[in-house]
Amino acid sequence: MPDRAAPQSAPDKISHDKNDASVDLKDDSRIQHSPLLIGSANSKLPSLIQGSIPVETAITTHANLYGLSPEKMERIRDLYKRLDYDNDGTIDIRDLTAALKSEVPHIPSRLAPTLLARMSSNEDKVTFGEFAKYVVEHEKRLELIFQDLDKNRDGFIDVKEIKHYCDELGVPLSDKKAQNLVSQMDQTGTDEIDLKEFQDYMLLYPSTDPKEFVGFWKHNMVIDIGEDSQIPEDFSKEEMQKGIWWKHLVAGAIAGTMSRTSTAPLDRVKVYLQVHASHTNKLNVFSAVKLLHAEGGIKSFWRGNGVNVVKIAPESAIKFMAYEQMKRLIQRAKGSNELEVYERFVAGSSAGAISQTIIYPMEVLKTRLALRRTGQLHKGLGHFAVKLYRKEGLSTFYKGYVPNLLGIIPYAGIDLAIYETLKSLYCKHSKATEPGVLALLACGTCSSTFGQLASYPLALIRTRLQARSISADPTQPDTMTGQIRYIVKNEGLTGLYRGITPNFMKVIPAVSISYVVYENVRKHLGAPMS
Repeated sequence: MPDRAAPQSAPDKISHDKNDASVDLKDDSRIQHSPLLIGSANSKLPSLIQGSIPVETAITTHANLYGLSPEKMERIRDLYKRLDYDNDGTIDIRDLTAALKSEVPHIPSRLAPTLLARMSSNEDKVTFGEFAKYVVEHEKRLELIFQDLDKNRDGFIDVKEIKHYCDELGVPLSDKKAQNLVSQMDQTGTDEIDLKEFQDYMLLYPSTDPKEFVGFWKHNMVIDIGEDSQIPEDFSKEEMQKGIWWKHLVAGAIAGTMSRTSTAPLDRVKVYLQVHASHTNKLNVFSAVKLLHAEGGIKSFWRGNGVNVVKIAPESAIKFMAYEQMKRLIQRAKGSNELEVYERFVAGSSAGAISQTIIYPMEVLKTRLALRRTGQLHKGLGHFAVKLYRKEGLSTFYKGYVPNLLGIIPYAGIDLAIYETLKSLYCKHSKATEPGVLALLACGTCSSTFGQLASYPLALIRTRLQARSISADPTQPDTMTGQIRYIVKNEGLTGLYRGITPNFMKVIPAVSISYVVYENVRKHLGAPMS
């Protein structure tokens, strides 16, 4: 192993309060009040200057406030510019989401709302001053965590120390995951992590609570498999016994309820356009909104949302249980408890297919309720479902099932594959080791757009098959391939993307609301961050 100069050993205990008493570093609430942290409750330093001022002036001002070298402030500014994807001088939720996906893919982009809230005082945009404050404070907190990890005080942490740390917190980490974590953090190929490598890797993770750290290290391989679905997390036996799994399910259900309810009007407009818009009936978002409001008023924009919310809990529970069973089958077949990413994807996809098969009738009801007219539900949901069964038969509750199952193919997988391909092609032709900000922005925009374009036709065909009997043209085909030919013949390729505008419009608010609520609920329930 190459020789590396270790920094001076840190003391076994670090004094935090004014009485110089030893503090357990596992208590994040105590860490937050450390006088080492600039801008903390005990700090005497003035708060950061906000507002629009020249960049060089801002750098000088904040360097003086924090006593940092010009080189350090320049590094902070460079990182700020990398995160400012649209280059408008501030960082917003769009910038953070895109930057996490491309710049630091080990931090899930779903954490962008939480990270924005940690950085910004108004939870809207992050100025350079706010970002510099976050970096300085967060690095200090990370230093305390690093010192607690570094049991032998040699200035480095390795696989054994990470595993020991996780064991102490009751969230055991396998040898393979610990080694993988070290490999990701290691920038020099020594299998040891110094303070700077640790800080660089965890700088944009929006927490310094030790249990949330190890929970993130254990569960950071969740794979997105669609707009509303994810492969469930792997929980240890100890976590299962403590009930952590159901806390995450409850938090996810509440977050999903708030998110879907908040964006229900856009979802209903999307469904209406998918079914009723055509080359002869030229509807757009604004005309659809006017028609829906004229027919049923403001309340009509939430039609179908009740069923959409009710199905969250059973769908999540079924998927979780099915995933656990599929995972055990794969483990038994290969004779090992360790699952590769592709094996988790197979287990998760199978679990998604099982849960969708069981709850799919509720999906059909949701679509039909979203398209119903005023007065058609006056006798209740049960009567509506029975009437649908008597009129169209049991098979109507599984219309669109095939394209729905095909939709389990992960949007995130398409997105990531295209992003990495474009990034690789750029580096090859430009002979650059890493693309610049504009190139990364272009790659991210293209990959996200292609991901949406690739998956949306299946969602449209599913909706049209679900609503075929009440559409303007009930003679259209009742099969997936027939629908594709029918739409292309009568409306062209653009017909496969009817309603995509409100779908794009609801993505950011849906994700933001979902994860802000999720974080708050799971903290209230005492569940570690996933």
